[in-house]
Amino acid sequence: MRDLLAEYDTFLRTEAEMPDAVEVARIGPLWLATFPGGRGFVSYRDLAGADVEMLVARTVAHFGQRPDVVEVEWKTRSHDDAPGLHEALVEHGFVPGEPESVMIGTAASLAVDVPLPDGVSLRRITAADDLRRMAVMQGEVFGSAVDVDDLLARVAADPGIECWVAESGDEVVSAGRLQPVRGTVFAGIWGGATRPAWRSQGIYRALTAARARSALREGKELIHSDSTADSRPILERYGFVKVTETTPYERRR
Repeated sequence: MRDLLAEYDTFLRTEAEMPDAVEVARIGPLWLATFPGGRGFVSYRDLAGADVEMLVARTVAHFGQRPDVVEVEWKTRSHDDAPGLHEALVEHGFVPGEPESVMIGTAASLAVDVPLPDGVSLRRITAADDLRRMAVMQGEVFGSAVDVDDLLARVAADPGIECWVAESGDEVVSAGRLQPVRGTVFAGIWGGATRPAWRSQGIYRALTAARARSALREGKELIHSDSTADSRPILERYGFVKVTETTPYERRR
């Protein structure tokens, strides 16, 4: 049996999380990325034995010298050996978000035929206007604005990113991204959102299946996803397992 947690740590952290970064700096075990749109991001593989207070303080100082960076995310994992990290992050102004389950499973298990409701269709989008419509819908569902310029910049920087929508007429009712991880057998499914009135009709499952088929065409055998309480049961039905839990800590200028 595959050690999915070990593969997650090896292939899906540090450089795998920052392929479209405009700058990457190193502080000890930390990888500090700056992305278009004023977004900073912190990743690492192992903090065992590290002085986490010092690392957090140096991270704040690093991004504090970048006036273009307005928000920084430090992504924690529940299986990491990092005592005192929560306290150090909060002390330096980071606010914890909602925990999510890191789910991993095979793309083949997701690539099933799922009937859609009458009048609903799926398609991959690339045009800027369509990407804006997708971002607006996701922002409404998530309850916080999605940075459209950041999305456009990320898609432009990485042609492997695929954006998919489900539509009813002119309305985007569900959406999500597929992001292959270079040099690995993994692809990530991200940003899954469905309008409340359209849930429990198989639309998200169909959208996920479409992305899984596309991943298989690109030679990606495994899918990973940071899943909310809503999407986790859907993936579990297809044999996905929770390998750890992740919590975003965010700090705004």
